[in-house]
Amino acid sequence: MTDPLSDRKMVVAAAATAAFLLLLIVLASPIAAHEEKLEKGEGVTYDARSLIIHGKRELLFSGSIHYPRTTPDMWPKLLEDAKRGGLNVIQTYVFWNIHEPEEGKFNFEGRFDLVKYIKLIGEHGLYATVRFGPFIQAEWNHGGLPYWLREVPNIIFRSYNEPYMQHMERFVKMIVDKLKDAKLFAGQGGPIILAQIENEYNTVQLAYRELGNKYVQWAGNMAVGLNIGVPWVMCKQRDAPGPVINSCNGRQCGDTFSGPNKPNKPLLWTENWTAQFRVFGDPPSQRSAEDTAFSVARWFSKNGSLVNYYMYHGGTNLARTAASFVTTRYYDEAPIDEFGLERGPKYGHLKDVHKALNLCKRALLWGSTSAQRLNPDVEVRIYEQSGTDVCAAFLTNNHTRLAHTANFKGQDYYLPPRSISILPDCKTVVLNTATILAQHNSRNFVRSSVTNKLDWKMNSEVIPVDLKVTSSTPMELYFLTKDKTDYAWYTTTINLSPRDLSMRKDILPVIRVASLGHAMVAFVNGQFVGSAHGSQIDKSFVLQKSVELKPGINYISLLGTLVGLPDSGAYMEHRFAGPRGVSILGLNTGTLDISENGWGNQVGLIGEHDELFNEDGSKKGKWTDLPKVGKGPPLTWYKAKFDTPEGNDPVAVSMYGMIKGMIWVNGNAIGRYWMSYVSPLGDSTQAEYLIPRSYLKPKENLIVVLEEEPAHPSNITILTVNRDTICSYVSELSPPSVRQWERKDDKFKPVGPEAKVGARLKCPNRKKIDVVDFASYGDPYGACGGFAQGRCSSPVSKQVIEQNCLGKDMCDVPLDKGIFEKNGDPCPEVKKTLAVQVTCR
Repeated sequence: MTDPLSDRKMVVAAAATAAFLLLLIVLASPIAAHEEKLEKGEGVTYDARSLIIHGKRELLFSGSIHYPRTTPDMWPKLLEDAKRGGLNVIQTYVFWNIHEPEEGKFNFEGRFDLVKYIKLIGEHGLYATVRFGPFIQAEWNHGGLPYWLREVPNIIFRSYNEPYMQHMERFVKMIVDKLKDAKLFAGQGGPIILAQIENEYNTVQLAYRELGNKYVQWAGNMAVGLNIGVPWVMCKQRDAPGPVINSCNGRQCGDTFSGPNKPNKPLLWTENWTAQFRVFGDPPSQRSAEDTAFSVARWFSKNGSLVNYYMYHGGTNLARTAASFVTTRYYDEAPIDEFGLERGPKYGHLKDVHKALNLCKRALLWGSTSAQRLNPDVEVRIYEQSGTDVCAAFLTNNHTRLAHTANFKGQDYYLPPRSISILPDCKTVVLNTATILAQHNSRNFVRSSVTNKLDWKMNSEVIPVDLKVTSSTPMELYFLTKDKTDYAWYTTTINLSPRDLSMRKDILPVIRVASLGHAMVAFVNGQFVGSAHGSQIDKSFVLQKSVELKPGINYISLLGTLVGLPDSGAYMEHRFAGPRGVSILGLNTGTLDISENGWGNQVGLIGEHDELFNEDGSKKGKWTDLPKVGKGPPLTWYKAKFDTPEGNDPVAVSMYGMIKGMIWVNGNAIGRYWMSYVSPLGDSTQAEYLIPRSYLKPKENLIVVLEEEPAHPSNITILTVNRDTICSYVSELSPPSVRQWERKDDKFKPVGPEAKVGARLKCPNRKKIDVVDFASYGDPYGACGGFAQGRCSSPVSKQVIEQNCLGKDMCDVPLDKGIFEKNGDPCPEVKKTLAVQVTCR
């Protein structure tokens, strides 16, 4: 008979042994080792309040600037402007498909020089966050995954799949080793303080079920095991394992983020979307400076310690790097626009927010927090250090339409709708997020006086009509092109008898092509028939065009076109594109399905193979003059020469008059253009395309355009770009600028004798104020580039601005009644506003 007590002891002993073994395994894991390092304070550490860098807490204001979306000559100025805008961190992805375009063949040259870029960030006194991915999405071709990965046997992207994990781990380790060898991690004295593995995996995790859950744990454990000495993050990842910090992406993370999944992790915001990326067919994307500023102040008022603007400078999807249907221009509405110019007022207003929050730094990082609701719409959040006079407060009006006056500590504060007032001493408002004192500006595209008229020549592609049959059905387009080109030809022939065709001239057969994307140009018997395309939402489309067929052999030629590979979603390796069904309708013998008719293929265009886009290749082509009347034929290459535009302003090319294709300058691919895909506003989604000045030489620059459809390049123009129209708009209700306050010797005080409200104007690039276009002290309205006078305005408004500002690169004009009301107050009942617009030259 068995002793129950003895059995129970054996079970307990076995359980204890198993628990001990499990503990040993856990302690031996990279995650446990990393947590031990955090406790010892090695490298960059963190707690629930913030990252701790070299033993010091920091408020971190970060911006995404991606190295391959700009050029190395632009990097220093972008980093300088970011730092001047109050940033202390630069965030970038690592782009696997540009670094390893072919398996085992690597590229880290030019704008792909990751190490040089990170070093430069450090040289500018900035920290860096590196998002290793290696899946990054980023509206980047294939989400950053190289095409060849699709053809690895049995692979499933972003799943607990041995082939994928093997290649992913190899690449991440290689990049980590490169950065370690260059001593770029913070523990080595470098600028990198934070790293990211994977990207927004929660959005697809359920699709992979248990393999998704296992993959997340594996990815986190693998990353931590690389021992880089800085914390890892997983954005939008609720189950980020061990010490890996789960972070927020979105527009209003201060109110939408549920918080870290462990109480010892800080609140990090890895993507605060400054606008929205655009795809062809989109209208302009907008996000106001006021809304962005509110979100940042809200985040830090609720214990946030890092915010990253995605993007701070979006840059350009040069060549074919944009994902499906994404425009060549990327996040142009960021604080620094595509051309590297400060977008006012977003740039300046966020700079002021950073200044205001830094005035609260000690309270935010070391104070204890409390919150009070002053009325149903207004709340106050307070940070105080007991035993000291350190105190910072955030007064928030959450109502989207109504202003409120709130009483706090015996004082009344006016709060505009949906705004936050920042009080670094719990008394003085240094900034309200809805009140912009920063300079506004307007962007101008100016036709270059140097380029004059472009003398275009043309060279038409030969339309293939009878390629060797390689498959019974049309081949899949991604597989054909392998991300080497956007183009692949499909040809077949059909033999028709006179009885197949209608005897009536007004009834023509119709060709119908069902395609999985993205676009197509069709020819029958060498003659252009028409084109069709899908959209970013629905890639599939049907091309239906009437055609003239003849008795005997008819040649059908279809040019399948891609506009980038997919960049998101589950099972990306199973996405397909290209024609799937082809038929001829309207024959006397009925509909003829020719999908399995036998198809020949040609990958790429002859002009691509001959490299007509560069100086040497263009000499091979048979170039002719353009037609004097009408448009050029479809699938035509155009070339011209131009001298580098005057001055130092950024350069662009306007593509009005063209349809769809690609641009090269001196052999450098500028990107895809698509003028015919108009937005709901009736205009092209993108008309102007950046030409980096580093691509230019002083004289005889070669521009080559590949146009897919009938068009004429006569309206293409070379432009310079500036933001020399600058404005100010300030009100009596505005607090003095945050620039007039400082914290010195731990004392909060005005910079000068008295903080005053006023307009400040500063020309870019040391230009000077040449013309006062508009000035009104009264109740003006409108926006920079479109101000108008209201019911009243001081008659000396323009005179005051001209006396204070003309001929200067910078001027300050106080909102002073003594200056503007010498002849009396034009409208005593109105709270005065000063609106000014000037032109710099």
